Amino acid sequence: MCGIIGYIGKKKASELILSGLKKIEYRGYDSAGIAVMGKDGIKIIKGEGKLREIDEKKNFLALEGDIGIGHTRWATHGPPCERNAHPHTDAKGEVAIVHNGIIENFSKLKDELIQQGVKFETDTDTEVIAHLISKSISKSKDIEEGIREAILRLEGAYALGIIVKGVRKLFVARKNAPLVIGRGEGEMFFASDITALLEYTKKMILLEDGDFASLDEGGCTIYRIGDGQSVRREQIEVTWTAQMAQKEGHAHFMLKEIMQQPQALSAALSADVKDAVSLLKNSENLAIIGCGTSYYAALVFEYLMHKQGKGASSYIASEFNSWKIGNEDLIVAISQSGETADTLAALKDAKNKGAKIIVITNVMGSSITRVADVSIMIGVGPEIGVLATKSFLGQLAVLYKLAYTLSSNEKMLEKLFEAPAKVGEILRTSKENVQNLSDELVKLRDFFFISRGIGYPCALEGALKLKEVTYLHAESYPAGELKHGPISLLEENVAVFAIAPLGSTSAKMGGSIQECKARNAKVIVMSDDEALLKEGALTLRMPSVPEELVPLYYIVPLQMLSYFMAVKMQKDPDQPRNLAKSVTVE
Repeated sequence: MCGIIGYIGKKKASELILSGLKKIEYRGYDSAGIAVMGKDGIKIIKGEGKLREIDEKKNFLALEGDIGIGHTRWATHGPPCERNAHPHTDAKGEVAIVHNGIIENFSKLKDELIQQGVKFETDTDTEVIAHLISKSISKSKDIEEGIREAILRLEGAYALGIIVKGVRKLFVARKNAPLVIGRGEGEMFFASDITALLEYTKKMILLEDGDFASLDEGGCTIYRIGDGQSVRREQIEVTWTAQMAQKEGHAHFMLKEIMQQPQALSAALSADVKDAVSLLKNSENLAIIGCGTSYYAALVFEYLMHKQGKGASSYIASEFNSWKIGNEDLIVAISQSGETADTLAALKDAKNKGAKIIVITNVMGSSITRVADVSIMIGVGPEIGVLATKSFLGQLAVLYKLAYTLSSNEKMLEKLFEAPAKVGEILRTSKENVQNLSDELVKLRDFFFISRGIGYPCALEGALKLKEVTYLHAESYPAGELKHGPISLLEENVAVFAIAPLGSTSAKMGGSIQECKARNAKVIVMSDDEALLKEGALTLRMPSVPEELVPLYYIVPLQMLSYFMAVKMQKDPDQPRNLAKSVTVE
């Protein structure tokens, strides 16, 4: 889940690396560092905290040289601190390495190295790799072969960037972690994310699992780690612009991406779903998988499938192998980044057992697209804020289009294509009310989100957004479940969001609202039902929309509310604590 980047060329490496790290800091931000090779060997600056804080204290640009690597960390092995920050080196400081992933056999390797006299300076699994490479190089006549042989001993997940003193090359490798090579004019780059490189090049080479490459100013040579045979990988032209990844005048990326949702929906609704529809028509046992926000999108799709009489089961990806029956013939997998490790692991297992796979993602060429039979790009552009906002609406838009195309429901397709304009209207008309609501609610510490039917996934996502960005206690229940235990927690100064659109569930939602009021909870009613709105201590008036499309619309004010509350609480909405954008560890 960390971000890595490297550069070789004629320019000042630390400047380009620092700029790139800022663009991928959403992947981890508890510590960071840069290593540059210059006339005096490899020099490193690193520290605990965010890039800006470290740079202000230590000045990354003091590093001189035109070859370098950088890292921004989301801690796994060892607490965030300067000692554990990347890059890491061997004992002589002649091999420097940055790493995203987890080395599963690091304890065994570490014990072996300790017996050989190696002294470790950090708690990380990554330091093992640096020492292992150093020893392997010393025994090999060929630098590249020595590095490859060391990497062969690693088990787990890794995207690696390596520099060696006196060697004018960058070395990279990937397994179960994202890594892309960028080709410039007389310069080369690597990074864990395309967005880090957009300012410098649109020409990208997407490495595959098991690839190892050496880069110099003129290009790159790619090998298979397993046998050392050279391979060719297709170069692609990326259509995203660097400006798409900037704030464009907004205070935070999260707000920018919330406000971008009408355009994001338009892009997602243009996705080609024909091939996916063909697979769905011919499937008998459908499973839908995702993690976090993507799992809540999966719940919506499960509902839509059942509504048209097609059996489907949704699973949290990390639990899929524990619960699945084993005869699924089609998997629909949802992942914003396309690199979510839990989802990827589930897909590989299903693929090995013969299942067909449809993936819905935002990143062309990402890992899950490599195992897919059909890939659908939601096309909402870079999402820099750690929290999923426009990507959630993009996922929903594609899933609704898929469902209604499958059932040939022209009426609902027509309603669906009204979504960009309607979401734009919600953003314009509800912003002031949501800001006022945040003034009232920021004083509270406990929040419940309740709904029924297809509104329940929206309640789950609303609670998730609030807890992710404000660190307040927030949870969600189907409204009917309150009376089976959680109602014991309701009292004065506990807020309950009731997602209660006019429709098949509104009468029962009315009963649940009364139960909450009777326990002195502060009820916030989101509805287009005048009778229910009168029951709320606070209200969010919503436009009348088809009941099946409620998640697409009702989540928008809840996203804004989470954002405004975080800002009022002086939390960073773009980089919430302990989180990372792309969860590439299981």
